Amino acid sequence: MAKYHRNNVGSLVLDHHDPTTNATVGGHFRIWNAFSASSIRRFLFDAVSCGGGSRHHRHRDNDFSSNDSTTTSSSGSSKDKSQEQMQEGSKSQPNPNAVRSEKLADLLNIAESEIDVQTKKKEKALEELKTIVKELQSEDLTKREMAAARVRLLAKEDSEVRGTFAMLGAIPPLVGMLDLEDVSSQISSLYALLNLGIGNDANKAAIVKVGAVHKMLKLIESPTAPDSSVSEAIVANFLGLSALDSNKPIIGSSGAIPFLFRTLENLDNKTSLQAKQDALRALYNLSIFPTNVSFILETDLVPFLLNAIGDMEVSERILSILSNLVSTPEGRKAISAVRDAFPILVDVLNWTDSPGCQEKASYILMIMAHKAYGDRHAMIEAGIVSSLLELMLLGTALAQKRASRILECLSGSLSSTISAPICGSSSSCTKSDGGGKECLEEEEDMMSDEKKAVKQLVQQSLQNNMRKIVKRANLPQDFVPSEHFKSLTSSSTSKSLPF
Repeated sequence: MAKYHRNNVGSLVLDHHDPTTNATVGGHFRIWNAFSASSIRRFLFDAVSCGGGSRHHRHRDNDFSSNDSTTTSSSGSSKDKSQEQMQEGSKSQPNPNAVRSEKLADLLNIAESEIDVQTKKKEKALEELKTIVKELQSEDLTKREMAAARVRLLAKEDSEVRGTFAMLGAIPPLVGMLDLEDVSSQISSLYALLNLGIGNDANKAAIVKVGAVHKMLKLIESPTAPDSSVSEAIVANFLGLSALDSNKPIIGSSGAIPFLFRTLENLDNKTSLQAKQDALRALYNLSIFPTNVSFILETDLVPFLLNAIGDMEVSERILSILSNLVSTPEGRKAISAVRDAFPILVDVLNWTDSPGCQEKASYILMIMAHKAYGDRHAMIEAGIVSSLLELMLLGTALAQKRASRILECLSGSLSSTISAPICGSSSSCTKSDGGGKECLEEEEDMMSDEKKAVKQLVQQSLQNNMRKIVKRANLPQDFVPSEHFKSLTSSSTSKSLPF
C-alpha cells in the first residue's frame, strides 16, 4: 500500500486489496473509483513535482484539468521569458575580440607615450651637451671654465655621456685650455679629461693624439713652480692614460717618468699620499712596456724602490715594478748593483703575513739566480737557503715552486762553496825533487776530511734552521726526523728537492 499525505484533506490511501471492499478504515476514505486513470496520473505527477498540486483544496476532475491548463500556460510563458532574457544578455555582453583589441590599443598608446617622453629627454640632454661643447670654444674664459666643470661632473658617472662628449668634439678644446695661464681653468680641464678617459680606451687614445701629454709636461717644466693641485691632476691623468697599451711608449718617451719619480720621491714633502700612490701605479703601468725600462733606469728609481721596501702599503706594488724590470738584462744589473739588495729581498721571503710579497720576491730572486751566476753567491751569503726551506714549508703553492727552482739554481753554487776551503792549503807541498805525487795524495786525503767536516757543519746548520722553522710553524718537534734532514743535505742536486 502506498500512502500520500496532504495537510488540508487528511490522508489519501490507495488500497491494492480487494476493490469490492468499501468500508472505511481508520477514518480514511477510499477514492479509487472517484478519479479516472488520467486524473490520478496527473495528480501523482503534480505531487512528485515538489507539491505541484498543493494549491488544490478539493479533489475534482475539473480542478485537475484547470490546473493542467494553468501549468501549461505558465511553462510556456516562462520559456518565452527565458528566451527573451538570453537574447537581451547576448545583446548586452561585449565581444571578447573587441575587448582585447581595445586593451592592446591602450598598451600601445602607453608605450608610445613613454617612448616619446624618453626621446624628448634624450633630445633635451643632447642639446645640453651641445651647448656645453659650444661654450668650451667660447672666448669668454669664465664660460669655458664653467663648461669644463660641467664636463667633469657629467662624465664622472655616465659612460654614455663620455662617448657623446667625444663625438661632439669636447676633447680638443679641453686640451687647448691647458695653454691658459689660469690655474683654475687648468685644473678644471685636467679633471674633465681625466673623467672622459675613465673606462673609455678611444677617449684615452684621442687625448694623447691631440698632444695632451706634451702640454701637461710643459706645465710642469715651466719656470714658475706649478701649483701642487695641477701636479696632482697631471699625475692622475698619466695614471689613467698609461693604462692603454698604445699610450705606454708615448708617455714613457715623453719625459713623464722623471716627473713621476720626483713625485714619488717627494723630497720637499709637499705631495699628497694619493699623488704618490698614483705615481707608483703609473710607473708600474709604464714598466710593463720593455722599451720604457731604459728610461726608468736613467733615474734612481731602482735604489729608491729597494730602500722603500718595508712599508706594507706600497711594498707589493714596488715588487711588481721590480718584477717587470728584472725581465731585462739592464734591470737585473741595476738591481744587483744596489747595496743590500739581496738581504732586502731575502728578508721579504720571511713575510708570512704577506703571501703576495713572498711570491713576487721569490720571482725576482728566481730570475736573477737563473740568469746571473755571480748573484747566486750573494744570495747564499744573504742566508737565502734557510729562508727558501722555510718558504717551501709554509709558503703558498706558487711560492713553494719558485723556492724549489731557486734551490735548483743554487745547488751548483752550494757545492762549490762547500769545497772552496780545499783550494788554498797546499803551498808547502810543492816540491821539485819528485815528491809532489805523495804530497798530492796526502793533500787529497786532507781535502776529503775537510770536505766531510764542512758538509757535517752544513748539515747541522740546516737541521738547526729547520727546527726553528718547525717551531715557528707551531708543528710537533718530531714533525721531520733528523734522517730526513741528512738526506736533504747529503746531495747538492735537484733530486733531493721535494718539488
